[in-house]
Amino acid sequence: MFGYTVPSYQRLPPLDLKRYRRYYCEGCHQLKAGFGLSGTATVNFDMTFNTILLAGVTGEALEFGPTERTICVLDKPKADSELMRKMAAYTIILTKWELYDDETDKPSLKTKLISVALGRAIEKAEKMYPDYDEMVGKGFGALRKLELDGCKDARRMGVTFGKGLTGALKDIAGEHASDDLDRIFEELTACVYLMDAVDDLDDDFMDGTYNPFLPETGYVNSKKFIESDIYSLTSIMNESVGSLQSSYSKVRPLMQGNVSLCDNIVYYGIPESAKKVLMGEAKAKASVKNVLSNRKDRNSERA
Repeated sequence: MFGYTVPSYQRLPPLDLKRYRRYYCEGCHQLKAGFGLSGTATVNFDMTFNTILLAGVTGEALEFGPTERTICVLDKPKADSELMRKMAAYTIILTKWELYDDETDKPSLKTKLISVALGRAIEKAEKMYPDYDEMVGKGFGALRKLELDGCKDARRMGVTFGKGLTGALKDIAGEHASDDLDRIFEELTACVYLMDAVDDLDDDFMDGTYNPFLPETGYVNSKKFIESDIYSLTSIMNESVGSLQSSYSKVRPLMQGNVSLCDNIVYYGIPESAKKVLMGEAKAKASVKNVLSNRKDRNSERA
């Protein structure tokens, strides 16, 4: 389990907590059914939220049964949902490009082995949805160009990256797609990108990989950097979170379900994640590589 788009668990009423767990587990079931056991390693909180939001907007897959088997990963899907099948494929494709990006930044045997382990799943997802693969690839390409240009505007990089990832989600939304929904996904990506960049400061410094927040000289460690730049970091984080909440408020009245659960994540969960990152308490680095390699601790809040 990894990602930053988590609920504020202590604020979730029991029914919403139960619903959230079902969506998370169903994402895993859909990945196994569509792409094999290895595909389940890519399940994450960020894609779980996207699924919950899209289900709420479209009215599809709002109700389905719970996991029944003791070894939950072996259970079958409970939702006969095209939306969830597409989201599973999108998750695999996104993971493919994350691994490609990691390999471009810093080639490693570990990344190659993970790519091989997911090879069949990735190949199948590419064949099923070549348009998604092309759109996500262009999104990573746009981000890579900004990195090569030495861009230091982290929010611009996050939003640019988000714009490149919305095409597939717009297709999944179908007739319910809208500019406001696009902006939710763009701003969500920006929030995750910013949190990821702050969370990864020390790793990127040690690896010599690009991070828009890293200064050219004088960097000691993330704790000292955040303490010295806390106001600007908080400001840029708040701008993205605020824009996400504003876009969500425009879509919210049109939703057919999952409203209270999405409210919790957007208005409480994501801000809490941002605060944890700035306090050095985040444990949910948004990369399948770090989950499979144990480079970072997995999130302690169980879904």
